[in-house]
Amino acid sequence: MRFASLGSGSKGNCLVAEAAGSRVLLDCGLSPRETARRLARLGLEPAAIHAVLVTHEHDDHAGHAYAFAALHGIPVHLTHGTRRAQEKAGRSAAGVELRVIEGREPFAVGAIRVEPFTVPHDAREPVQFVLGDGARRLGVLTDLGASTSHVEQTLSGCDALVLETNHDLDLLWAGDYPKWLKERISGPFGHLDNGSSGRLLAALDRSRLKHVIAAHLSQQNNTMALARAALAGALGCAGDWIGVATQEEGFRWRDLA
Repeated sequence: MRFASLGSGSKGNCLVAEAAGSRVLLDCGLSPRETARRLARLGLEPAAIHAVLVTHEHDDHAGHAYAFAALHGIPVHLTHGTRRAQEKAGRSAAGVELRVIEGREPFAVGAIRVEPFTVPHDAREPVQFVLGDGARRLGVLTDLGASTSHVEQTLSGCDALVLETNHDLDLLWAGDYPKWLKERISGPFGHLDNGSSGRLLAALDRSRLKHVIAAHLSQQNNTMALARAALAGALGCAGDWIGVATQEEGFRWRDLA
């Protein structure tokens, strides 16, 4: 099993995971053309993707999911609430095979076991995902305002984690954003700050971890060094062991062999 990111941040999120010839795209916040271009950097064509998994309806995650799926004949998996929110946003699902999922009901895409789990975030019915091949598990957590016991239980024992480190609280509150936006971002249905991500990581069973990636970094309110330091502190490792998913480059293939 292996995984890579096409890009992570407020301008568009997209991650690909592969196991035994099965491949899923987790979110599609990049245009179809850009998604295809970045897949090519990883040696993949759009036709190699077997499903698009959508976490929630926000533009940077779902804004281009339907367009990409319709163009390449790929089914889209999403919750009922996300589907309704997509409709409300005026995104046409014409020509797209939609498969409605439940927030705590696993399903399979070929050789990949997909385990959705519910999270607190300011969306209609948001989920995040654990992806596995029967032997290894990848946990992806990019949009939530606060951790929960359910989140920690679900992510414990993963072999790899992609964790939101959206902002540094001091940088956020010292910045130019209006007060209401700062409160939304740092609130219980917003995004995890570096310290909260570190505490979440420290609460997990980390005995199998081979990869930890800091993701969804704010370009205005965070730095790679601060995000790495927070997660490295939880693990007691060097900061450069922590990977970072950037907006333009994402990160290259990581193997879970």
